[in-house]
Amino acid sequence: MRKIGVLSDTHGYFDPVLESFFSDCDEIWHAGDIGSIKVVEMIRNLKPIKAVYGNIDGARIRELYPENLRFWCEDVEVWITHIGGYPGRYDRLVKETIKKKPPDLFICGHSHILKVMYDKELSLLHINPGAAGKSGFHIKKTAVRFTIKGKKIKDLEVIELGDRSDNYFRLF
Repeated sequence: MRKIGVLSDTHGYFDPVLESFFSDCDEIWHAGDIGSIKVVEMIRNLKPIKAVYGNIDGARIRELYPENLRFWCEDVEVWITHIGGYPGRYDRLVKETIKKKPPDLFICGHSHILKVMYDKELSLLHINPGAAGKSGFHIKKTAVRFTIKGKKIKDLEVIELGDRSDNYFRLF
């Protein structure tokens, strides 16, 4: 059994509340737009990290992490990428591959919108943890955690980290 914490779109900011939210996790997975090596170091100080780079990430983060990451956790095949889209509307960069070889769990970020959806057509669970950072158009900062036991993904929890609260334009 593995307990996993998932976040995305930190854009260089790591909310201190995540330290306690992820404290009993075995690993933390980051779905891109990390924003700074400092965030990577903060996560590494907590738990082992698996990550992909996002569209705002610079050369250093792109040297450390791939654009796409496929691996097994317990008996679940996982695919993490930053720009992935949603069931029925997958991004052109993943559409062909996800239809030919769907994972059991597909995790992406980019939209800053928290969504957990089951794709019946491809028999996969889609998770976008929303945005945990302060930059972007989201209203609430969010992250998720869950347990993988064998082939089962269970006990999914969402944390709201409060308002984004920066000086960027907000859509209301």
